[in-house]
Amino acid sequence: MQLIENIRLAFQSIQANILRAILTLIIIAFGIMALVGILTAIDGINSSLSSSLASMGANTFNVVRKGDGLGGGGRRDRKRGPAISYDQAVEFRERYDFPAQVSVSERGTSLATIKSKEETTNPNITVMGIDDNYLEVAGYTLDAGRNISFEEAYGGRSVALIGQDVIKKIFPDKDYDEILESIISVNNVKYKIVGILATKGSSGSFSGDKNVLIPLYNLKRQFALQNNSYNLSVGVDNALDIDAAIDEAIGVFRGIRGMKIAEDNDFEMTKSDGLFDLVQENTAYIRMATIFIGIITLLGAAIGLMNIMLVSVTERTREIGITKAIGATRRNILIQFLTEAIVICQLGGLLGIILGVAAGFGVTKLLGGTFALPWAWMLLGVTVCFIVGLLSGLYPALKAARLDPIESLRYE
Repeated sequence: MQLIENIRLAFQSIQANILRAILTLIIIAFGIMALVGILTAIDGINSSLSSSLASMGANTFNVVRKGDGLGGGGRRDRKRGPAISYDQAVEFRERYDFPAQVSVSERGTSLATIKSKEETTNPNITVMGIDDNYLEVAGYTLDAGRNISFEEAYGGRSVALIGQDVIKKIFPDKDYDEILESIISVNNVKYKIVGILATKGSSGSFSGDKNVLIPLYNLKRQFALQNNSYNLSVGVDNALDIDAAIDEAIGVFRGIRGMKIAEDNDFEMTKSDGLFDLVQENTAYIRMATIFIGIITLLGAAIGLMNIMLVSVTERTREIGITKAIGATRRNILIQFLTEAIVICQLGGLLGIILGVAAGFGVTKLLGGTFALPWAWMLLGVTVCFIVGLLSGLYPALKAARLDPIESLRYE
């Protein structure tokens, strides 16, 4: 009952100095918003990235030239290895003798324009060259039509698979039956649509639905670039055999590259779980920076709140004297002022949590992540506000509790 009475008195004091309380409350809210908002956005992006990498499977790894993988911790000073040529990639697929699916692929451009008879996309479509194993290894499925065959991938037939975002732009009012066998133009080169990809989703700046997949040999002819490096993806039949599969791949590819025994590999093996661990490690630094920013903001709010409480003690000196004269103890006064400080902090924290969750939701959706209500960070916000209120209000509350009742009654 005494707690409820102290909370009621705290609200009365806040109403008596509403502008002063609101300004402090807003400072607290911004600190909590930064804390909860950024942490929520990081969680959402990590969740989306985890789902995207999981779709490739725990049994998948890639062979890329040295310097193109993320295994080096983002170092830019590492010497890059020679590009993986088309002939080397194809030879690896032929020679790799392990229970696994090998796919050769390469990105031609992320700035392609796709045209149909009636519509044209913006120049922001990704064009990939793939073979017949790519969909399975990369975790794609088809909504309609068929996959590119081995003969089409390496023989150069002008067929294509298209993503859902491309369909929405150039075939907005057509069903799948009408879209299949239609002719599109990929940077002014014509292709026949033979398959429609199911929704893949997005992660960060990459969208799995804003793409067109064409035969690998076509990409080689149409987007021939200097130092083009092809990507090799390997999906092992049994996930428990992935380490053995990687060792086998290293041996085969060293032979294809003509490397001597004493030479270091000029290529890298990257696994989806390894990439996610690296991203998690990097986002841990962002989390620490976010917490630091939040603490600095809350430190300013704590100083402001302490100042408000000291002013409040001075203004209410006579009131404190009367309260003590009618029987209130030092403990009663201490708890009353502490409760007031904590209530102000919790009100600011509540506003900050609402703003933080909203900001986190907005950033997550903007970057293509998956939003989940951040109960842990909301609880952290409440706890931090309680601690800030307790520490900020402790000195003013002790000062109020120690006032002499006789001197307080004389105060003007």
